[in-house]
Amino acid sequence: MDKRALITGITGQDGSYLAELLLEKGYEVHGLVRRHSTLNRSRIDHIVDPRLHLHYGDLTDGVSLVNLVRLIEPTEVYNLGAQSHVKVSFEMPEYTASTDAVGTLRLLEAIRASGIDCRFYQASTSEMFGSTPPPQSETTRFHPRSPYGAAKVYSHWVTVNYREAYDLFAVSGILFNHESPRRGESFVTRKITLGVASIKLGITDHLVLGNLDAVRDWGYAKEYVEGMWQMLQHDEPQDYVLATGIGTTVRHFCDYAFGHAGLDWQDHVRYDASYERPSEVDALIGDASKAHDVLGWKAQTDAETLARLMVDADLDSMERLLRHRSERP
Repeated sequence: MDKRALITGITGQDGSYLAELLLEKGYEVHGLVRRHSTLNRSRIDHIVDPRLHLHYGDLTDGVSLVNLVRLIEPTEVYNLGAQSHVKVSFEMPEYTASTDAVGTLRLLEAIRASGIDCRFYQASTSEMFGSTPPPQSETTRFHPRSPYGAAKVYSHWVTVNYREAYDLFAVSGILFNHESPRRGESFVTRKITLGVASIKLGITDHLVLGNLDAVRDWGYAKEYVEGMWQMLQHDEPQDYVLATGIGTTVRHFCDYAFGHAGLDWQDHVRYDASYERPSEVDALIGDASKAHDVLGWKAQTDAETLARLMVDADLDSMERLLRHRSERP
């Protein structure tokens, strides 16, 4: 049977890595993209493959989802689309709920109503645990501390509900923070590595950050999409945590990133309270032992290695941009 995957959020970090992975495995890949006046497909522009198809649609538009599912008849659906910035969710709570919570319901209902036989992956998040102390596993209680985390809790439980009520092969991957050179520039790790590159090349001299003591479990996104795929290949639909199991403060990530470029972060990082969240999540550290035992998945890249990888990529990109500007007449 030909394998066809539908990926919402295909133009994002995870979506782009997942599209590459599935194409390598022989899939026909369909991606959902929102219509904008300007194109924002830089993460997938390099993919030149006739098996990749992009479709306009939106998780806030149930009719477009029903029509798309019926048209494609996917064998696997990966719901990665979301308003995924935690601080923005405080500023846009209703939009976050419509996209991240009800959007999942709309997609599940489109699958159920179409009657197709497919497997569904829901991108859950460690932010659902919120203030619950680490380590956090599949059995840890949820206590979200943001509209984003609360919306994702709804998505998580409605996925469980459709699995139990309609016998859908539906799973949630509870992924802890996972980063890469393709991470959005407003997320703290990428903000740090871009700042390092900019300071190293003399473009700026400082970087402004919020809470330096927040602890996160940072892994490499390219490895985590492999875990997503593995969840849908297993015989039984189950939910899994993906994480490194190692907590790192923002302060230490700064130390790794600046140190790799031969800089002292304390000379360049400034604190601004306006970057703090209204309600902070102090520590997220995942226990991925189930994913290791059942799927054979294990994170390979730690936060220090990740910081170096991202700094190198941002330095290279910024240097190429500067050369290009200097060569223009």
